[in-house]
Amino acid sequence: MDQTEARKTQAAEWFRSLRDTITQAFEALEDTTDSDLPPGRFEVTPTTRDEGRGGGGIMSVMRGGRLFEKVGVNWSAVHGTLGARAQKAMAARGVPGMAEDPRFWASGISLVAHMRNPHCPAVHMNTRMFWTPGAWWFGGGADLNPCLDYPEDTAHFHGRMQEACDAHDPEYYPRFKAWADEYFFIPHRGRARGVGGIFYDDLNTGEWDKDFAFTRAVGEAFLPAFEPLCEQRRGTAWSDADRDAQLVHRGLYAEYNLVYDRGTKFGLETGHDANAVLMSLPPLAKWT
Repeated sequence: MDQTEARKTQAAEWFRSLRDTITQAFEALEDTTDSDLPPGRFEVTPTTRDEGRGGGGIMSVMRGGRLFEKVGVNWSAVHGTLGARAQKAMAARGVPGMAEDPRFWASGISLVAHMRNPHCPAVHMNTRMFWTPGAWWFGGGADLNPCLDYPEDTAHFHGRMQEACDAHDPEYYPRFKAWADEYFFIPHRGRARGVGGIFYDDLNTGEWDKDFAFTRAVGEAFLPAFEPLCEQRRGTAWSDADRDAQLVHRGLYAEYNLVYDRGTKFGLETGHDANAVLMSLPPLAKWT
C-alpha cells in the first residue's frame, strides 16, 4: 500500500471510530436522562451511492429519544469522478488539476442533533478529508445552534473549540471562528444560524500528519464541548412558548441547510444516499 492509500485508510478508520465514540456517548446520555419515554437508540443503516459510483457509509439516526428528538451521526468513505457542477465548484476554489482529472476520494463524519428540550441547544459537527489527484485537504468544525441562548453555554462551547485550536496554532481559533461566523450566516434572513463555533476547509499546510492531528483534535473536542450543556439543560422546565421558539428556529436551520450548505450540495450532486445527506433536517419545524 502506498503512502496516499495508507493515509486514506488511516483517516477513514479514525472518522469511523469517532462516530462509534459519539453514538455510544449519546446513548449513555439517553440512559441517564429522566423521562417516562424509553431511552433512544440509534438505528444503523448502511448507505450506498448511485450505480457506478464507489464507496458508501453508515447512517446512524436516533429518533424520539428522551434527550434527542432527532440526531444523526453519519460516516462515509466515497470515491469516484466529480460531476460537471462539482468539478466546476472545486476548480473555482483553486483545487489544481480539476480540468484534467476529476477523480476524488472523501471520508468523514457528519453530526446534527435536534434536542427535545428547547433549552438544550441543537448542534452540528463534522470532520473530513478530501483527496484529488492534484491535492488533498482537511475540513470541518462544530457550531452551536440554540433557540434559547445561554451566554455561558456559548462561552463553554467556544472555549473547548479554542483549546483544540490553540494546541496546534494560536492563529487557528480567531481565523476559524470568523470563518464560521461568515459561513453560517443566512443572507436572506440577515442573521446567523446560531452562536457559531469554528469552521475550516482546504486545510493543507504541506504536513499531512500535522493537519490530520488538528482535525482529530477538533473531533475529540466535540463531546467535552457539548455533553455538559446537555447535562446542564435537559432537566429545565419548558413552556409552549419555548417549544414554539424551537420550532421556528428549526425552520431557520432547515433553510440554511437546503439553500447554502456546501456539504448538502456536494452529497446530493455526487450521488450519495439522499436520506443520509438530508439527515440534518429537523423532525419538526415551523414557519411564521
